[in-house]
Amino acid sequence: MPKSPARKPAAPPKGPSRPVSAKRAAVQAEPAPAPRAARTRLGQVLREPTPRRATPLDLFRAARRGWIAGERLDIGALAAELGIGRATAFRWVGSREQLLGEVVWSLCEPLLQQAAAATSGRGPRRVAAICEYAIRAMLVYPPLRRFIEQDAEFALRLLTSKQGPVQERVIGQVRELLRHQADQGALVLPLNVDTLSYLIVRLCESFLYADVISGQRVDAAEAGLAIELLLSGKVESRAKTSPREPDKASSPRRRGGGGNSRT
Repeated sequence: MPKSPARKPAAPPKGPSRPVSAKRAAVQAEPAPAPRAARTRLGQVLREPTPRRATPLDLFRAARRGWIAGERLDIGALAAELGIGRATAFRWVGSREQLLGEVVWSLCEPLLQQAAAATSGRGPRRVAAICEYAIRAMLVYPPLRRFIEQDAEFALRLLTSKQGPVQERVIGQVRELLRHQADQGALVLPLNVDTLSYLIVRLCESFLYADVISGQRVDAAEAGLAIELLLSGKVESRAKTSPREPDKASSPRRRGGGGNSRT
């Protein structure tokens, strides 16, 4: 009887798979690398923003917002709002008066630039028109009028004296305007430019704060006219005079001698 073919022995069962090393497992578990842009410092800050420290400019902006809204400027309250110390806030701004002066000037400067852009002409007429435009705008600017009404004495001291930066800087702007017009040949300065710029600013202040200073109501157009007349130089020159002694002929006669004076 033929022999049946011998069966191949069955393969031994496979054992468990080789264990994965811890190092390899850690590599497999690592997340995909972050995009290149995210690995920069900017990318890190954008992904994980951190609180930014307050700066003097932040304090100034907060003060300006409050002043425009009619709030009393309190440096201590502003410091608490920004999360800084009161001493730090005063070191940044100097004093309440200095901070207020910077706030007011930050609003006056662009107004003067707007006035220059909105007016035309040359020479005395241009200077007068710019000043008149600025006066009209300030007369109806609510934050400024409210500031003056709340404490007129303090406001005028801050706005019209060396205690604040406003007057000095406005005089500087007018001085540059006068020099520019003179350099173009459109204006012959009748006085020294420093004296002239000071007079123009004081004249504008007298119109701008007339209701507080003297209780009068004035027309801004008259301020422009006065400035144009001042700059036109159409005033007859007069010789300088000095006090003189009384005329002997008109002096009282001495008593006695029949009223006749001796020769």
